Amino acid sequence: MKDLIVKFLKKTVLDKTFWKFILVGVLNTVVGLGVNYLLLFLLPKTGLGDTPTYWIASAGNYVVGSILSFFLNKYFTFKSNSKSFLEVLRFIANIVVCWIIAYGIAKPLVGLAFTGIWVFPWQDVEMPKAVGYVATLVGAGLFVILNYFGQRFFAFKQDKAPKASEKVEPVPVDEESGTEESEQKN
Repeated sequence: MKDLIVKFLKKTVLDKTFWKFILVGVLNTVVGLGVNYLLLFLLPKTGLGDTPTYWIASAGNYVVGSILSFFLNKYFTFKSNSKSFLEVLRFIANIVVCWIIAYGIAKPLVGLAFTGIWVFPWQDVEMPKAVGYVATLVGAGLFVILNYFGQRFFAFKQDKAPKASEKVEPVPVDEESGTEESEQKN
């Protein structure tokens, strides 16, 4: 049974598509962080402190990273030939849903592990500073896993067309009744 599960995982989940996705993710991270730090360096400080600069730089990171991710995963990882705008919308929906789920779960889980208290993300409860840092790492890990499955099986899902080696036989139809011959025999 164990061999069957390992074989299934290697064939369906941990195949070369998975490793391409990881490679694209590493590249996205390097480019995104580069944009983030460049904007932090270049943007002027405001009278409101560093907060607006931080959010603008972070947004630049995610926008550039998501655009790069879309094109690299579409053409390199999942080899999608679709020209549909729906694919773009599915990609955006996937990113948003994965982000909400991953980071929505991460902070309560890490908070529970550190303090023994379950805290919902919208609750303003004083926590040790380490909770935020660890939750960010846990959220990133959850995001990668959810995002992979979302992109593979939703955003860039490909319809299974019959292979050239699979011959599709037409079903004979009785011309008089317009029904399939197999229906008439039942």
